[in-house]
Amino acid sequence: MGIATKIPQNAFEGLQLDAGVLLTQFDPAAPAVVDSAIVCATTGGISVSCVPTYSDFGEDVDNVPNNMKEFKHLDGWECTMSTTGLGTSPESIKLALGAADIDGTNTSKIVPRRDLHQTDFADLWWVGDRADGGLVACKLLNALSTGGFVLQTGKNAKGQVTLELTGHVSINAQDAMPMEFYSLDSTSAYAVVQRLTNVTSDFDGNSIASGGSATIQLTADTGHTFTNVIVLQGGVDVTSSKYSSSNHKVTLSSVSGDIEIIATANVSG
Repeated sequence: MGIATKIPQNAFEGLQLDAGVLLTQFDPAAPAVVDSAIVCATTGGISVSCVPTYSDFGEDVDNVPNNMKEFKHLDGWECTMSTTGLGTSPESIKLALGAADIDGTNTSKIVPRRDLHQTDFADLWWVGDRADGGLVACKLLNALSTGGFVLQTGKNAKGQVTLELTGHVSINAQDAMPMEFYSLDSTSAYAVVQRLTNVTSDFDGNSIASGGSATIQLTADTGHTFTNVIVLQGGVDVTSSKYSSSNHKVTLSSVSGDIEIIATANVSG
């Protein structure tokens, strides 16, 4: 084998797998994909692009070679996400239209608008898996559909909606470019599993960032009383330091292992 016929030893860990999802909400500090945040089902994958535009100020100057680095000027970034969506919910149609409203009385009615509102811009995320169990995420800031609504139907086929989303700079943060990137390895977060019987929890995620914190409120169902609560971190029982029986809160700080919460409530009396 030649000396250049090699790949980095960590090549597998950095591979991005599968199509990923478009999300309205995502927190890299506590990475979890919540079902209600998924924009829609997609087909054909998702394209994420962040391309700079440059000017060469020496281009028309005599005796200056083309692309002299000292004369290079960064004009800006063109940041986009595009895909083919399979969703036709009111929210999906409104997203594709851009400047549009869902009727306040008839929520099945979506109406394009003559004017663009600042509320038409919203941050969107693409999140995909890494081969090592980690995640790759891209945040498109102030995203707006610039491709409009285009629905393609077909015999014995699923209707497909083209989505073209462009990020924008805000006048309130003019140095913040419209896209951010995150590459999170598998140790960046720990799993949270809740095994609840006749109990509800206000924590709907499935992970917490390494070193992160969270306060989780447990509530017994109506007519029930707590009979058992156990909190495990990395398989170790930490109930005495993490759970308060007076207010039924689990307080996690500096998380350093997978969390498991087991809570049971039985009928009172």
